[in-house]
Amino acid sequence: MPRTATGARKTLDKISIYIPQDKAAKYNVMARLRKLAEKKDRSINYLVVQAIIQYLDREEKKS
Repeated sequence: MPRTATGARKTLDKISIYIPQDKAAKYNVMARLRKLAEKKDRSINYLVVQAIIQYLDREEKKS
């Protein structure tokens, strides 16, 4: 993990999402995201962030 000059750990504010090839192909994930992003005039990143936030909100309500 990256460290600062003092050796303290940095807080990461970026993530990378891996979509397994079988799921990406089966559900046509990237093409669907591109199409929706274009339709909504938003970036794919924006759509993914919104989906994660909605998922977290839903799951936290269950707890």
